Amino acid sequence: MDVPVWVWLATIGGIAALFVFDFIFHVRKLHHPSLGEAGVWSTFYVVVALAFGAGLWWVWGHDHGVEYLAGYITEKSLSVDNLFVFVIIMAKFQVPANFQQKALLIGIVIALVMRGIFIAIGAAAIDQFSWVFYLFGIFLLWTAYTLAKESLTGGHVQGEEYEPNAVVKFVERRLAVTDHYRGAALFVREKGHLLVTPMFVVIVALGVTDLLFALDSIPAIYGLTEEPYIVFTANAFALLGLLQLYFLIGGLLDRLVYLGAGLALILAFIGVKLIFHAMEKNTLPFINGGAGIDAVPHISTWLSLGIIVSILAITTVASLIASRNGASHGKNPARAEKQV
Repeated sequence: MDVPVWVWLATIGGIAALFVFDFIFHVRKLHHPSLGEAGVWSTFYVVVALAFGAGLWWVWGHDHGVEYLAGYITEKSLSVDNLFVFVIIMAKFQVPANFQQKALLIGIVIALVMRGIFIAIGAAAIDQFSWVFYLFGIFLLWTAYTLAKESLTGGHVQGEEYEPNAVVKFVERRLAVTDHYRGAALFVREKGHLLVTPMFVVIVALGVTDLLFALDSIPAIYGLTEEPYIVFTANAFALLGLLQLYFLIGGLLDRLVYLGAGLALILAFIGVKLIFHAMEKNTLPFINGGAGIDAVPHISTWLSLGIIVSILAITTVASLIASRNGASHGKNPARAEKQV
């Protein structure tokens, strides 16, 4: 897949324009979107992402089109899981409802820039060292295990306490932070001193948190495609709709009690797929004498797409049924599992 430089520049410019549009027409209003508004704009960004995928399919062929679709669905699903932590961060820092859009959008932009750097590093590593797929696969299997363990013990539901990471602690310790929000401002000058506001700390927390999530999402999508252009665009369009998705399903997150388990299955599946791919391209001398292994099962992108969609459909339906049954008994099923 040969992507000209001008296509890269045009794509980055178009994505940047969408973020600017989001800021001008949504964030600057400083309001809490209604469910209807969030639904309309969430649908808009999904349609834009699918339209881009259709164009990619038409220009570069159906194989790359399917890779993009599988990558987009995977990244979108993982981004929904991220929203659990975003909700906790907003509650921890008591972000006023009217300012949450601005905090989320700026945090997402920071994360997208950093993910772009990660993608470039990953592409360079894969191009030079095929054994990197072994590392990606093992890492995803470990991530799947920890995510499944957390999900089955009700970790998302019970995790109302947010533990600031090292970057956030550094900001709070080294910078002078005001006691209260100053509207939506990030910086204020008081008595001749430049201070940061809690809004600045929240944006740092959101950006770094999403960057940490990229540590599993980037290897996951490289398990579906080796094309940096597809990896970047799938990530970008998944993040673009995250702002509206936060307000659309924020109140429904507790009902997706098995989402973590479903995502763990997806990550485990892609992890196995990556290891199979690494074995096919093997260059490690202590494995088959440094030669590729022909007998390794080949998992097509179409099969990957089908498995990913099936897992998401089953876990979503199971979550809604379990939540409804839990509500009829006056308790959340994930909480019940945690208490056993």
